[in-house]
Amino acid sequence: MMAEQPHICIEPLSAEGAGARLDGLAALLHDCVNAGASVNFVLPYTLRDSAAFWRVKVVPRIRDGGLTLLIARRGERIVGSVQLDCETPPNQPHRAEIAKLLVHPDFRRRGIARALMAEIENHAGRAGRTLITLDTRTGDNAEPLYTSLGYTTAGIIPGYCLDPVEPRLDATTIMYKVL
Repeated sequence: MMAEQPHICIEPLSAEGAGARLDGLAALLHDCVNAGASVNFVLPYTLRDSAAFWRVKVVPRIRDGGLTLLIARRGERIVGSVQLDCETPPNQPHRAEIAKLLVHPDFRRRGIARALMAEIENHAGRAGRTLITLDTRTGDNAEPLYTSLGYTTAGIIPGYCLDPVEPRLDATTIMYKVL
């Protein structure tokens, strides 16, 4: 099922589809990290680093069935993505984790993140997942977005990760939503 925004199409990518769109995925992640997104990487961060992440860390997990990848595209350009990690321990078959919600800096504030989240939650529900968890850098623009989508803050962990740009440690906010 595809969700539509004006000129934006949201769709899942298979492992083969992600491999075929590796350049677009790499450009998206590279541009987001270089704009300060806190999604596990720090500067300097190259296109080569970004392509390696998708090729080595994401594509195999999609192929194995534990990870769902949705993209938002305008024409053929990938302008957003989100991942749903369903590889949970045996005592958590009802839970999934949202990872790497990305919207290209040139396409923010257009409802793309909200549309990606709605569609990934639909995928989670169809997969029988009733609890979604995620973490986000405390104070980022994503935090109020997640709250507006019904996510509840479970807590904040100070000094959780390196800031991607500045030489400091940032806190992370752990959130959840019951579907």
